[in-house]
Amino acid sequence: MTARKTKKIFTPYQIFIIAILAFLQFTVVLDFMVISPLGVMLMDELSISPSKFGVVVSAYAFSAGISGLLAAGFADKFDRKKFLLFFYVGFMIGTILCALAPNYHFLLIARIVSGTFGGVIASVSFSIITDLFPLNVRGRVMGFVQMAFAASQVLGLPVGLEMANRFDWHAPFWLIAIIGVLVGVIISIFMKPITAHLNQDHSINPFKHLYSIVSRSWYLQAFLAATLLATGGFMLMPFGSAFSVHNLGVDIKNQLPALYGITGVFTIIFGPILGKLSDSVGKYTMFVVGTILTSIIVAIYTNLGMTAFWLVVVINVIMFIGVSSRMIASSALITAVPDLKDRGAFMSVYSSVRQIAGGLAAALAGVIVVQQNDGPLQQYDILGYVVIATMLLSMFMMYFINRGIQRNASVENSSLHGPASEEAS
Repeated sequence: MTARKTKKIFTPYQIFIIAILAFLQFTVVLDFMVISPLGVMLMDELSISPSKFGVVVSAYAFSAGISGLLAAGFADKFDRKKFLLFFYVGFMIGTILCALAPNYHFLLIARIVSGTFGGVIASVSFSIITDLFPLNVRGRVMGFVQMAFAASQVLGLPVGLEMANRFDWHAPFWLIAIIGVLVGVIISIFMKPITAHLNQDHSINPFKHLYSIVSRSWYLQAFLAATLLATGGFMLMPFGSAFSVHNLGVDIKNQLPALYGITGVFTIIFGPILGKLSDSVGKYTMFVVGTILTSIIVAIYTNLGMTAFWLVVVINVIMFIGVSSRMIASSALITAVPDLKDRGAFMSVYSSVRQIAGGLAAALAGVIVVQQNDGPLQQYDILGYVVIATMLLSMFMMYFINRGIQRNASVENSSLHGPASEEAS
């Protein structure tokens, strides 16, 4: 019964697309996330302060945001497959540069290259999902694709940390590069061209198209929500490993990889469940539940001192389940905002706004958090309160977006069924 139902929901090719986009997101997310657990090593080995480390994180985000804005006007003028491969190749070059980085400044440049290309990939992926999957199943699709976030923890981060402990911090980037090249080859061979959006009128100048996107009030609401959605992850995650080691007492070699691994396993298990729930109970409802849960856990987590390892694991698992609920539900909901002719451009701008907001958040976090002589991080609780405030604000913003989507859907339904009803009468 279940197998038949699954086949009716997704075709074999759609299943392939979900899988390949998940693997693609795995490499991109891992490239960003691996900086967090490596943070404690980078700050020690490269002798950099929390503020400089915040710059490394924000450099990726700023470059990703700027490139996304520049690419937005062209995003709907090309086959999405070719557009995706172009930026993925550039992203791989940036990752290899990270693997070769001998010092702080080289690493900073490498992160800028990675962000310039990697920041556009998520927006193209979401455009592909919107093109190939109807709204009523996008929660499920996002649930599976967002599993890449968890898979990078359960597979990538523990392996990356182990490689970094055995060799040095460059090793995880070589791992990402090898996996990424294989994914790129599979996409180039097996993914079909995605060109339905090219049937729309794209004669408008790319920069005028970009202006039309950023000046439309309905889209601006989503972009404002994006700034708030990005804040939490970019503020807490970069310093997560340093806080776990220096404040919570987690052992960097034996316990830190296990912490990320266990958290990732639970997030993988709950990802598809949360995606299915967002389709059944409502995407905004799931977003609210995830926001409230995450806010409570963040308030507890950021005020902890030395803590038993099992309790750290439990708190992290619950926190990431809440974060996943927000990510899956909001991503699925936002895909319903743009018109077909604007999808690529909208997703590029949306991703860019999130990246730039995240870069500012990471830089601000580096200013708020203080560390002296490799001791515990100070003022992490203040960081937690800032994150909670932005999450609660995003909940109200998403309410208006959800209401707008429902209103637009009602208008479309009435326009479709109106003439038919008149003919029938």
